[in-house]
Amino acid sequence: MSELTLGLAAIGVAVVAAVLVYNFVQERGARRAAQRAFASKHADALLGDGAQPAHPEAPRSHPRKAEMSASDMPDARLDYVIELEVARGPLAATVLEHWKPVQQRFAHRALLAGSDGEGWRRVAPGDVRSLTALRAALQIVSRSGVVSDPELVEFRSEVETAATALGARVAAPEMREALAKARALDALCSDNDIQVALHVTGGAAQGLPAGERAFLVEQQADRVSFILDVPRTAEPARAFEAMARAARQLADAGAGRLVDDNDHPLDERALRAIETELEAVRARLAEAGVEPGSELALRLFS
Repeated sequence: MSELTLGLAAIGVAVVAAVLVYNFVQERGARRAAQRAFASKHADALLGDGAQPAHPEAPRSHPRKAEMSASDMPDARLDYVIELEVARGPLAATVLEHWKPVQQRFAHRALLAGSDGEGWRRVAPGDVRSLTALRAALQIVSRSGVVSDPELVEFRSEVETAATALGARVAAPEMREALAKARALDALCSDNDIQVALHVTGGAAQGLPAGERAFLVEQQADRVSFILDVPRTAEPARAFEAMARAARQLADAGAGRLVDDNDHPLDERALRAIETELEAVRARLAEAGVEPGSELALRLFS
């Protein structure tokens, strides 16, 4: 085979991989747009229980519930954070009583942190501190997009009502500027929100070794799907390599085929090219301060 033929073949593999990743991005963007266009506008149904919309047309997509860990703190990069200064230092239990309407309205998207002068931490039941400063935050950008102007106005109003009851002084960011920054961050999310899927035809997931994985494995009627949620995965190129290796082993063990979403066969060169594309995605996110798999990424891509 001539050098020209080899060069053209290599270019072809790279182009195919780039098209695959591009299609993943476009499909994600289209799903997000459809969610916003057709989602129920009823506040309680959409926001109250934290449920994620289903996507029966895309079985490889696995949106995750936007649950926060106890270590999550307000972050101005994705939260609208209101500062409260409380001169008389109420007990945490009193603060939580006034915070309850906000929590009920905005559920897992609302965060409350407090300080008694000895550092900041989340305000939670059982907290016995007397709090002199509070940070009330609403996550305003996620996989669902950016909150609406009226929602943000409502959140700020609810917090100001609580502040009045607590006798607190309030300092809040300018809402229009905060929403503009959130929309810019949302554009970054949309451009790099990728879930890569590999499929093994005729495979059985029971044949895979047990243990923790950075990727999901889903048994379907005629195939096993391997799914990598790129922004929520640390070192996504390395995780994809492990996923591809597991998929190849399953295909070899069961004489199956390794294919993409369109049932096109995937060879080693195509897999390596996809790895390269995923590393480029990681670099773009990291450059914007969103390292895949980090606490910020887990919240942002929730």
